[in-house]
Amino acid sequence: MSESAAHPVQIFIDADACPVKDEVYKVAYRYDIPVIVVSNSFMRIPRHPLISRQVVSDSFDAADDYIAEQTHGRAIVITADILLADRCLKSGSTVLAPNGKAFTENSIGAAVATRAIMADLRAGAVGENIGGPPPFSKADHSRFLSALDLAVTQIQRKT
Repeated sequence: MSESAAHPVQIFIDADACPVKDEVYKVAYRYDIPVIVVSNSFMRIPRHPLISRQVVSDSFDAADDYIAEQTHGRAIVITADILLADRCLKSGSTVLAPNGKAFTENSIGAAVATRAIMADLRAGAVGENIGGPPPFSKADHSRFLSALDLAVTQIQRKT
């Protein structure tokens, strides 16, 4: 059985802090692709047959574990979590950050290393503000929409 027959294209959203859920829904409606919204608590989602919710326990990494276990080569995962991105890439999934940046096999190693360095800096910066990511902008939303559209068309062309 081919990958496309065994696994339809699906989009998984690591939803607890995802700022682009509405953009994902728009693309899903356009391409008729199911979306699974994964969170640690109840979250409102549109009443639409393509959109479903999966509420997992509030234990550490429960949402990440669920998403990583469900993904496959025709899945698109939306997450800002670098370690989850790494796990999903290993299953052959396409992984996008909410700002539209694609995680790839070539970029994930550097992203994991940078994450570790930043965690060390934050741990040593008692009482100091070392900053965080920049505020989410309209350009980020636009870049994300373009990246998701491209990811969907690339996966569909593989069939």
